[in-house]
Amino acid sequence: MRINHNIAALNTYRQLTFNNTQASKNIEKLSSGLRINRAGDDAAGLAISEKMRGQIRGLEMASKNSQDAISLIQTAEGALNETHSILQRMRELAVQAANDTNTATDRVELQKEVDQLAQELSRISSTTEFNTQKLLNGTFSGTFHIGANESQNIKLNISDMSAFALGVAGDVTTVISDADGDASFTKTGTLQDIADGTYQIQTTNTGSYKMVDSNGNTVATSNDGKSWTSAIGEKDDTFTFTAAVKAGTVTLSGNGTKVSATGSLTNNGLQAGTYTYVASENALKDSNGNAVAWTTDSGVTFIDKNGKVVLDTTGVTVADGDSFTVGGVDITSQATANKAVTTINRAIETVSAERAKLGAVQNRLEHTINNLGTSAENLTAAESRIRDVDMAKEMMEFTKNNILAQAAQAMLAQSNQLPQAVLQLLR
Repeated sequence: MRINHNIAALNTYRQLTFNNTQASKNIEKLSSGLRINRAGDDAAGLAISEKMRGQIRGLEMASKNSQDAISLIQTAEGALNETHSILQRMRELAVQAANDTNTATDRVELQKEVDQLAQELSRISSTTEFNTQKLLNGTFSGTFHIGANESQNIKLNISDMSAFALGVAGDVTTVISDADGDASFTKTGTLQDIADGTYQIQTTNTGSYKMVDSNGNTVATSNDGKSWTSAIGEKDDTFTFTAAVKAGTVTLSGNGTKVSATGSLTNNGLQAGTYTYVASENALKDSNGNAVAWTTDSGVTFIDKNGKVVLDTTGVTVADGDSFTVGGVDITSQATANKAVTTINRAIETVSAERAKLGAVQNRLEHTINNLGTSAENLTAAESRIRDVDMAKEMMEFTKNNILAQAAQAMLAQSNQLPQAVLQLLR
């Protein structure tokens, strides 16, 4: 019999320690609800679980991304709804102006509303934003990330929905006051067919132009507002303006011609609105004081930020403070109003196509959200089976290990009594 080493006690102690450790692990799992609390619990399972967690959180964020994308689309589409309404009103006015029960004065008044509506189209396109991003000015090209992994996305481009892009912005008009000899005016003949005086410029029902005296008599005609021919006397006098003169007055005096009229220049990219030339900054500014184009040749050509020439005033003297106006599509005559109906129809079709595209993408994203939700749910269930603890099974294990620990503790007490038997030999 040996007393230096109580092998039975050592064995019992080892078992007791093991049972206590196992019971502690059972308590940890039961209190956390997780089967894997550290890598040692299940190294492979932990790696798989973490990968699944990345997928699940990615899918949930992708669903949020899709919701945000729908919000962006709804913002753009809501603005285009008002664009449609404006175009429908412009078409209504064009149809009205195309009827010859209207006088030239009536059409001028109708044109005023068309001009304002065109300006509103441009304002909507330039100010509609989502999270400070412009949506309708042709600059939005977005990528919506709708998946948990790389390159799982869709792209969306929104076209320019401004008045100019839709084709319902008119020419650039500016007041010109040039005397004979200026580059804006040349003539042939002696101009003796037409007496000195002031004459009004009017638009005819066919879309051409006429110069009338105070009695309403036509003294000169023009097809384009630039080249004019006398309509009285010998009808051999002609005079030409570099900029088309489509409104205002022309004053004939002595041997020369003075002009106080509205000159029309080709619009290459200016939106509906009023602009002012600021010579000190070599800039063309809108009504809000924002520069929209710049010139390097003293107001002859104006170039926007994209490098495009949006206005060319060749032949027209431009001075500091001169203003330029862009209205809506021309409806000041029967011919132009008739043509405007088709122009506005095309604009309506363009907006309809854009809204249909946005609606299609929105419906797609709604299905995307449903799919992402289903995928996240299924992955969560799979991850739960790996990571989460089975409470009933773990409680059973805890009960077993707890009883074993208590039994080992009792046996340790018994094994500690065994060496006392040696005392019987010493008596």
